Amino acid sequence: MTATAQVPGSPDAATVAEALRRGDCGEVHGDAGRRAQYSADASNYRRIPLAVVFPRERRHVLNAIAVCRRLGVPITSRGAGTSTSGQAVGSGVVLDFSRHFNRLLSLDPAARTATVQPGIVLDELQTAAAGHGLLFGADPSTHSRCTLGGMIGNNACGSHSLAWGRTAENVLELEVATYRGTVLRLGEMTRDEIEEAVAAGDDRGRLIAALYGLARKNLATLRTELGRFPRQVSGYALEHLLPERRFNLARALVGSEGTLAVILSATLRLVSPPPARALVVLGYRDACAAADAVPALLEHRPLALEGLDQALTDIVTRPQTRAAIDTLPGARAWLFAEIGGERDELPRRAAELAAAAGRTDGYTGGEVVTDPARARRLWRIREDGAGLATRLPGGTSQPPGAGGGSEAWPGWEDAAVPPERLGSYLRHFTDLLTRHGLRGAVYGHFGEGCLHVRIDFDFTTEHGTAVFRDFVTDAAKLVADHGGSLSGEHGDGQARSELLPLMYGPEVIALFEEFKNAWDPDNGLNPGMIVRPLPVDGNLRVSPHRAPLPLAPLHTVFPFPADDGDFAKATRRCVGVGKCRSADHRGDVMCPSYRVTRDEKDSTRGRARLLYEMTQGEVITDGWRSTEVRDALDLCLSCKGCSVDCPVGVDMATYKSEFLYHHYKGRPRPASHYTMGWLPLLSRVAARMPRVVNALTASRLAPLIKRLGGIAAEREVPRFARRTFLSWFRARVPEGDGHRGPVMLWVDSFNNHFTPEVLQAAVAVLEEAGYRVQVPDGTQCCGLTWITTGQLGVARRMARRTTAALAPAVRAGTRVVGLEPSCTAALRSDLPELLGGDTDARALAEATVTLAELLVHHTPGWRPPRLPVRSLSQTHCHQHATSGFGADSALLRAMGVDNQALDSGCCGLAGNFGFERGHYEVSVAAGEQVLLPAVREASPDTVVLADGFSCRTQIAQGTDRHGTHLAELIARALATPPPPA
Repeated sequence: MTATAQVPGSPDAATVAEALRRGDCGEVHGDAGRRAQYSADASNYRRIPLAVVFPRERRHVLNAIAVCRRLGVPITSRGAGTSTSGQAVGSGVVLDFSRHFNRLLSLDPAARTATVQPGIVLDELQTAAAGHGLLFGADPSTHSRCTLGGMIGNNACGSHSLAWGRTAENVLELEVATYRGTVLRLGEMTRDEIEEAVAAGDDRGRLIAALYGLARKNLATLRTELGRFPRQVSGYALEHLLPERRFNLARALVGSEGTLAVILSATLRLVSPPPARALVVLGYRDACAAADAVPALLEHRPLALEGLDQALTDIVTRPQTRAAIDTLPGARAWLFAEIGGERDELPRRAAELAAAAGRTDGYTGGEVVTDPARARRLWRIREDGAGLATRLPGGTSQPPGAGGGSEAWPGWEDAAVPPERLGSYLRHFTDLLTRHGLRGAVYGHFGEGCLHVRIDFDFTTEHGTAVFRDFVTDAAKLVADHGGSLSGEHGDGQARSELLPLMYGPEVIALFEEFKNAWDPDNGLNPGMIVRPLPVDGNLRVSPHRAPLPLAPLHTVFPFPADDGDFAKATRRCVGVGKCRSADHRGDVMCPSYRVTRDEKDSTRGRARLLYEMTQGEVITDGWRSTEVRDALDLCLSCKGCSVDCPVGVDMATYKSEFLYHHYKGRPRPASHYTMGWLPLLSRVAARMPRVVNALTASRLAPLIKRLGGIAAEREVPRFARRTFLSWFRARVPEGDGHRGPVMLWVDSFNNHFTPEVLQAAVAVLEEAGYRVQVPDGTQCCGLTWITTGQLGVARRMARRTTAALAPAVRAGTRVVGLEPSCTAALRSDLPELLGGDTDARALAEATVTLAELLVHHTPGWRPPRLPVRSLSQTHCHQHATSGFGADSALLRAMGVDNQALDSGCCGLAGNFGFERGHYEVSVAAGEQVLLPAVREASPDTVVLADGFSCRTQIAQGTDRHGTHLAELIARALATPPPPA
């Protein structure tokens, strides 16, 4: 029986959910959609819970524990669900603390402490602490979404544990509740305090007595077998029960993976960072040579010493990150050494460290990175490692960068050995991979001997699953032979708990069981982890023998070539790293709706989980007709941010289009699909009588028109221009000599019908640059509105018509210039995908450029006009996903424009999304996070640049300002007389 099967006689999901609701446990969900969303974490494992609870208050947590104990249902505590070992999924009740139970309770700068609820995200604590010049020492790469409760559960470490220790060293006190309802406050205890507690004779006293007795009887074992080196995280941290460690029950609980108690609050130690830091990048001939260099480099006391293998950097395709990688010193592996101290001493220390590196074998050169922005880009490569390493080049016919490659998985990605043995371990580990016919990209915390690697296990076959089990067993023996730990920071979970006897002797395993029994005699908290473990190859998320069997491969319109045409494989690209759950705006777009709602169902990961479960047919049983999937996709803005921001390239916009096509096939659609989905054709009708249409949409009939059209009542319908651009263009006389030859200006429906002045400005700019401007015949369309609403049959017909019409010009070498970013992106990515790699479609994609790209990269000798003004710019989501803002930024600098590019993410309107009924609040809330306040605060003489029609509409309807297209800004500069010499 798998862990997802129902135990005979145990309550079903409906019974459990109802009992939790009646028990005043906070927000309770027992529906299939929620259970599917929480069926997996960032590991290889999948277990369907009976219910999911979002406690809002302390009493909700205690009430939920009481209800679960009465029903005999196990509890799994969960933060961000980024655990890679399977300890954040369970077959009972999942308590998700991240949604509501996530407050900073207090921060004492003088004492350098903070008290938090377990659901608070690390970056939120760091932001609060930074205001006092402090930080929390442990900093895992998932810092933008991981929670303190999860960090405590796994004893998370991060890159700077060399300087500030693991989570355990930074926990001062915990308030916890046991499965039997006993609430305890834990920390260091003196002998007198222990005796006083035992004498009380209550539940707390009896527990402390049992734990104290365990420690006294096993002092030698605790001193010799546990806590041997910093990254020995596997098992329970019983060394903290030693008298010389002041019988610290709080630290003994850290790393227990939710198996002993439920955290109610935590008091944490904060530290003062050094006043300045510097990054030294060191290159080596291979990862083993880099590992050999570690002991010598540690003598220079770096704050961090991280390792990267070229196999990891080869996977990176994102242009901005790729550009950073290309500046690394020539090597096949690198160490990132960060040093800290007074600013004037850093050059000396960096030189000493580089000199030490030069004395080690295999060193190929290095440099000190002084540019903070570049340092951040390099660190991002390391932070994205867990996602990047999930696709290894060469697994499909697709080249790296097409999103293809063999699937790679966790399972043995967290082992640690003493740093002086890292080189030997890595060589033997590489040989072990080869012996089993496996591949993996290595990276990790070389300074503490902790390696991460994702391996191309084949879980789709019986043989591949057997190889997985054999490999991790051999790897466990290998790490034990090197005096190491199966886990260095991610915990054991289901991935490694069964293997603990290969690392520890029977006496230590017996102590772990005794420790668990003292805390949780009913085995109600996260059973199957650490002691009495679930099998390492059980409950696998991808499995050849799970019952019920997955549905037959689903026929799709999009070909998904990077995933071998398999929609299930495409959806399981999401391995759960949870970057889409980041709430901060750091230049990323993903995921706008999650940033507003903070609800897992509105994250890219939550939607991908549901879609994958839909392909499996166990929890989501009605396939393409699923209302659970439809509802989860409702708040997806189709912004395409995830296609570039997600480390594994999940493209939810495409998945959503595919789903909507099948979901509504042969059935009535929402009204907005008929109005906004068919906007390009309806606009042509409106263009014949724009004054009449504008009068109607502004009249007393407007509410009825909006209601019938599925448009939000709060939205103002954009006004149609009195004259379309095409009408103006066909009546004009071309200007300029056209010496550079023809260029095809793509006339998108939005600018043509609503803001023709944008296209007119582009004509002026292109002609001044020496181009002869041509336009399509007026019947072509990129099909974007049909794609986003899932009307893929119409979209494909439009795509074929457009591709055929533009083919002669493209074959002749004519470039196609797009002004509307969403339409430009459709020509560059959606059309070739929709047409399955059609030759003409691919040629059109390669020929399509933005205005800035044409002028910067393809117009030699052209000098832009000077316009010394200030601006702030909003990058359209689809431009972010396809071309980025680099060419625009270069052009603005050349013009003398002092531009501030906003880290605002999506504007919130996103084409039809922000106009659709039911989306207005989320749409506006997304805009209010950064964009709209920034526009309101901008000085009156600051130009607000926004190339996207949606972005300009959101700005116009949410502020008293109007957005300007880059073409309009350049045209304005051309019309402005130059200043006198």
